[in-house]
Amino acid sequence: MKSPILLELDITDLSHDGRGVAHHEGKAVFVSGALPGERAVVKLTQRHRHFDEAQVDSLLTRAATRVDPKCPHFGVCGGCALQHLDPAEQILAKQRVLAENFERIGKVEPRRWLPPLAGHPWGYRRKGRLSVKFVHKKGKALVGFREENGRYVADLTRCEVLHPAVGERIEAIAGLIGSLQAVQDIPQIEIAAGDDTVALIFRHLKPLVDTDRDALVAFGREHDLAIYLQPGGNDSVHPLWPENPRLAFRIPSFDVELEFRPLDFIQVNSAMNERMISHALDLLDVTATDRVLDLFCGLGNFTFPLARRAAQVVGVEGEHGLVERARANAARNGIANVEYHVANLLEDQRETPWARQGYDKILLDPPRSGAAAVFEYLPKKGTNRIVYVSCHPASLARDAGILVERHGFKLQSAGVMDMFPHTAHVESIALFER
Repeated sequence: MKSPILLELDITDLSHDGRGVAHHEGKAVFVSGALPGERAVVKLTQRHRHFDEAQVDSLLTRAATRVDPKCPHFGVCGGCALQHLDPAEQILAKQRVLAENFERIGKVEPRRWLPPLAGHPWGYRRKGRLSVKFVHKKGKALVGFREENGRYVADLTRCEVLHPAVGERIEAIAGLIGSLQAVQDIPQIEIAAGDDTVALIFRHLKPLVDTDRDALVAFGREHDLAIYLQPGGNDSVHPLWPENPRLAFRIPSFDVELEFRPLDFIQVNSAMNERMISHALDLLDVTATDRVLDLFCGLGNFTFPLARRAAQVVGVEGEHGLVERARANAARNGIANVEYHVANLLEDQRETPWARQGYDKILLDPPRSGAAAVFEYLPKKGTNRIVYVSCHPASLARDAGILVERHGFKLQSAGVMDMFPHTAHVESIALFER
């Protein structure tokens, strides 16, 4: 067996995925578990033509920003990348990532940087997907996120970032799976937490026997968890116990409550979501006479708060089921100044009735791919302000360049929001004005 290659390196930067960056013989070395300002002995794990990968073997000097990870599984589980970095430094590192993307990709710079928006860093995650794997050698089922290498399921006993109703019960859930006849036929468990109900959705590849169904119901009763089954695609999800669980979350600042289904997209971090909505509406500066277009509107996370301030809001979303539920939520909340349309926003919509209308302001929250396709047909001349909420800094930077160069907007302000503490995920927001 070959001896591992050990190198003594200075860590000079942090990569976009949360690894320390060093250099050796003209090549970048990305070091898991290392932070800028540290000197470390690292063990090479993979070699490539233009860069190498490594992990910390021992620290020779420790960065002042280093903290002890709260989770005992940090460094093995791939769910978090930054628990060893002080949370205040994490959000600053994310702002640097956004700034670098603006400069390198969009060739733009905001006139003003917004203060980073951050919240409580633990137990925040109300949506997630846990992998499940029965390991014969260990004689038990593993339930958790993938390990850092992505090949195996991490053997977790708890998770510090998941909603406590689930994060504190990982070991119990694994024991439940291990007791089922279907132990090898359950590949994943989805988590969906509303304000009052926390649900587990069990994907199963074969029909469950009655004893397994009974065991799942008993577990739900014991731990006050709603239990759903998913025997096929997303449309196959149905409740096992209780008969009609209700998933919903409130946005108290705007007197709104949204009901949702277990696999619907909702923002992962409830507390940060409310702060983000207020932040976005303040930037958009919505008045009582404004017509506002909300693109990629989903269930109406921004649409309904907008409707509390604007004269008229038009929400557009590509998934028919989400629009159906958005309309139902509008009726449930007594909101009449909203209309919804189903449309694939990544295709040319310029001839559709909603796109031909005029809007004072636009809010958009696109997927990771961004909104470049939208800017082929929008915004029109009457739109003087856009707020762009982004889950991917590179696509935001690209789209910022488009808005500035082709549409005559200025990037007035931008900043980051820590929707996913302890991960390298960068959520950001930007204001554009003509």
